[in-house]
Amino acid sequence: MYQVGIDIGSSAAKTVVLRDGEIWKTMEMATGFSSRKTADEIYEWLEKEQVAGEGTRYGATGYGRVSVPYADKVITEITCHGKGAWKLFGKDGVVIDIGGQDTKGIVLKSGRVMKFVMNDKCSAGTGKFLEVMTNRLGLTMEELSDLASRGNPITISSMCTVFAESEVISLIGKGTPREDIAYGVIESVVTKVVQLISQVEGDQYFLTGGLCEDPYILERLSLALHAPVESVPLARYAGAIGAALTAAV
Repeated sequence: MYQVGIDIGSSAAKTVVLRDGEIWKTMEMATGFSSRKTADEIYEWLEKEQVAGEGTRYGATGYGRVSVPYADKVITEITCHGKGAWKLFGKDGVVIDIGGQDTKGIVLKSGRVMKFVMNDKCSAGTGKFLEVMTNRLGLTMEELSDLASRGNPITISSMCTVFAESEVISLIGKGTPREDIAYGVIESVVTKVVQLISQVEGDQYFLTGGLCEDPYILERLSLALHAPVESVPLARYAGAIGAALTAAV
């Protein structure tokens, strides 16, 4: 009756419950120090929602997927994000997932993953980069985007998060307006994402993950890619949706 998809990422854990093949419940929480503890807390939530029980199938993905002891299937992130994006958008194109530790570009055709690229060797151009910068600036992600939309163009040239943070500290010391620094931070991420995505062909793009509801990010990505980048609020759960769909098979 139920299919549960669990996506334990480096920053957040997302859970989706499908009932009769359709999205019924969703839940997001911080991953915390222990992925196993997070998996246990998710199971407690499922019990409270009267989802856990005989006949329920579980699929796990993300960095902490091996820490879900009750998973019937453990599936790669690429497969899950592809399936989840196809469920949400139902169109061929390139899925862009800006995760906490990596950024992925996944080419979909008729619901199948045809090719993918991933940047997992450096946190620049990922959610971790944005987390470091928002903390340094004392802002939320929403505030960062709002300020950036009113900022003047500046360039943060460092390719490494550690050096980029030093560059931001220097800009703060010079009295550079936060709006301008925010603009430079987001443009740095957009530039690195586009450099990665340029390795795969596409004329239509879909943004999944935690930034999917950020209109400014969508606007800047669309401009840089010279093509529309679509998203929907549930796209943050694409990996978990894909895991639930795979668990049902």
